[in-house]
Amino acid sequence: MPSWLATQPSSPNLRDAILTVLKTQELCGIDVVADGELSRFNISHPETNGMIDYFIAPMSGIDTTLSREELVAFRAQERTTFRSQPAGVVRDTIGEGLLNLPADWESVKTLGAAPMKFTVTSPYMLAKTLLDKKYGDLPALTMDIAKVLKQQVEAIDAPIVQVDEAHLTGHPEDEGWAHEPINEVLKGVSGEKGLHLCFGNYGGQSIQQGFWKNIMNFLNALNVDHLVLEFARRGYDELEAFKELREDIALGLGVIDIKDNVVETPEIVAGRIEQAVKVLGAERIKWIHPDCGFWMLPRTVADAKMTALVEGRDLFLDQ
Repeated sequence: MPSWLATQPSSPNLRDAILTVLKTQELCGIDVVADGELSRFNISHPETNGMIDYFIAPMSGIDTTLSREELVAFRAQERTTFRSQPAGVVRDTIGEGLLNLPADWESVKTLGAAPMKFTVTSPYMLAKTLLDKKYGDLPALTMDIAKVLKQQVEAIDAPIVQVDEAHLTGHPEDEGWAHEPINEVLKGVSGEKGLHLCFGNYGGQSIQQGFWKNIMNFLNALNVDHLVLEFARRGYDELEAFKELREDIALGLGVIDIKDNVVETPEIVAGRIEQAVKVLGAERIKWIHPDCGFWMLPRTVADAKMTALVEGRDLFLDQ
């Protein structure tokens, strides 16, 4: 986020910030760009988390006010370690309410020259941030959130829609059903279907503990075109597990560590791609990208990392 947007939040400044974010990516040579979720920036509350609360608060059936007793109940669940209180309390059947993701897409779709992806937080991750007073069943709660999101993305004609999930990686016990609500969201996507998975990106911390091999059944059950996965921070020892990934799912390889201010060299990026190709074959690696978003990094560092990403890709291809 440009610092001047946080200090002078306004609608014109927000549009200018989105233009800056998009143009910066284009100048770096990024093939598919994103608005950095700035379309969800709240000019009245610039500190608001656009990945969770932005989705939860407008939905019907969810109350964002809670009693002390409910706060204690949520903490007792120990579902999330990155939130001390829920994003909301589910008191009735969940519906769209005032959520309007298509308006976000319409506000940015014409601002960039490169193909743009639109991101949607996973229904599984959203459900894990709620205190449930209605359903009494996590899969049912998650599926109703998924149905709302599916309705929303049906009206979005983005070239790529990416579902973001940063919680399941630490909860492989849910892999037997968590693919179903995510697939429900993906049914509404008219363009290419992507899923981003990481182990958390909260102030430079990895929140989840686990291994990719533990959710391979989940990955293989997805109706998805490609994955966008964290590797740079974790290393590449787990690449072997992806020999079990369905052949029709394109693998996205994280080659930029977003939890470190040190900027990778193009040679490091090229070496990481080469290592993955040696293990899995060139036909498996279809995308390279940062492990996750750049939101916590200084702008100069983020810009340099994007440049290294592109130059490293080009260096590998020229070898």
